[in-house]
Amino acid sequence: MLDFQRIGILGAISFASAGLILLPIVSVLASLASPATETWSHLANTVLGTYVANTALLAAGVAAGVIAIGVPSAWLVTAYEFRGRRLLEWMLALPLAMPAYVMAYAYTDWLQFTGPVQSALRALTGWQAREYWFPEIRSLPGAVAVLSFAFYPYVYLLARTAFADTSRSALEAGRLAGLSAWGSFWRVALPMARPAIAAGTALALMETLADFGTVSYFALEVFTTGIFKAWLAMGDLAAASQLSACLLGFVALVIALERASRGRASFAPSARKPAPRERLRGARAVAAAVACLVPVALGFLLPAGLLVHLAIADPAARPGARLATLVANSFLLAGAAALVGVALAAAMAYGARLARGRAAAAVALANRAAALGYALPGAVVAVGILGPLARLDNWLADLLEQASGVRLGLVFTGTMAALVYAYLVRFLAVALQTVEAGLAKVTPRMDDAARSLGASPAQVLARVHAPLLASSLAAAALLLFVDVMKELPATFALRPFNFDTLAIEAYNLAKDERLAEAAVPSLVIVAVGVLPLVALARRGAGAPRG
Repeated sequence: MLDFQRIGILGAISFASAGLILLPIVSVLASLASPATETWSHLANTVLGTYVANTALLAAGVAAGVIAIGVPSAWLVTAYEFRGRRLLEWMLALPLAMPAYVMAYAYTDWLQFTGPVQSALRALTGWQAREYWFPEIRSLPGAVAVLSFAFYPYVYLLARTAFADTSRSALEAGRLAGLSAWGSFWRVALPMARPAIAAGTALALMETLADFGTVSYFALEVFTTGIFKAWLAMGDLAAASQLSACLLGFVALVIALERASRGRASFAPSARKPAPRERLRGARAVAAAVACLVPVALGFLLPAGLLVHLAIADPAARPGARLATLVANSFLLAGAAALVGVALAAAMAYGARLARGRAAAAVALANRAAALGYALPGAVVAVGILGPLARLDNWLADLLEQASGVRLGLVFTGTMAALVYAYLVRFLAVALQTVEAGLAKVTPRMDDAARSLGASPAQVLARVHAPLLASSLAAAALLLFVDVMKELPATFALRPFNFDTLAIEAYNLAKDERLAEAAVPSLVIVAVGVLPLVALARRGAGAPRG
């Protein structure tokens, strides 16, 4: 039996956190046992098949896109030396600072019928409306393209690390077997990097399934848009919960496919002697630089430039007093979530370090369970949280009414507390893994030395680990802050009345086709994401190979 006295307060925090994060999952899955409502029957008979087909096609298209963009880019900057390689190596990660829905707004304004591209085409050729064909950006293929350029850095970053860890001896063995440089890539480096590529693709697919802003703006009938339609338009939370359970099935399938892609093979990197980069010159160097520059241009530079142009050219887009309120609201939410998330992550990681025996295994399992929230789409988190919070509010109201005769209003539903809870469910894993990685670098001998001098566990954490973990804690807070700034669906569903953020403002303005006015709040979101991303990407790119 597990001795709960050995778990301690910090271990109890891990169990409580795991319970709170698993609560939305349990709430959503429990909806499957509820009787089918009239709304659910209508959805099942009319659009459920469309939701399944479009979601599957979107996921398959994005999977192919992120692999086609991320893997060659990672191989070029890892295996070859050419002019501009060091700059491109970290710039290839910049699209992570550009929310997919912001990219969708920029490209829609650029490529729509009244946009500069089609207007220039008509002026050049003399064509009139309906006399030529032009691809429609607001479509399923358009969403695949936008999401691929937004999420390929997940594959690129993990594949770059895997290729950098490929040893010289393995590649030289391939060359001795008669393989060319690209033959060594296909037959040696690519198979060894398969687990990293699969993991990066799985992350990109989970972000795709979680996306609401892009698919909603493009009017695609997928599960995320269907959830909000059932909830807000049809007023049926039970049907929205059942659709959320179906979306969870897609997430589970993505995770299962990622695990299955590894098989039973064991891939142990051998970076004791990393392979040197091959120097490219002339046309080959130019081709490599262009191949790496295109994803950066289409995934970040062009949409950012389009937004800047909109913000400058249109007087309606100029910042006003409302922008200051939106920035304050966004920073308040992101700052609160970052502070609570980092404090919680530090307590959970340190609790796992202190636990011993069976208690250590139990706390580690609770921490892993708490990290599951990262796989949940924001729409599912919102639906899963709303039901339990509403029941809690009703219970508190009934309790107070019985005691005092006063009917209490909503305590948690529609408050900032509910929003911060949703952000922690969604992003606590980011802070937890960052803190755990930093704590793993601190040798246990320091703990033993401090304890031998009479320091309590709390004193060891405050006087030994906290100074050593300062950079990890700052990185965790920064990553969590940026993720919350970009989050749209959970904020859209759970925000207090008349409380808007930059993401909500950009979405509402774009939905009303006021793209120029949506440019400024979108640019602020991008600017907040760029600085930490550049710092982290450059630190990773500048690290010694292997």
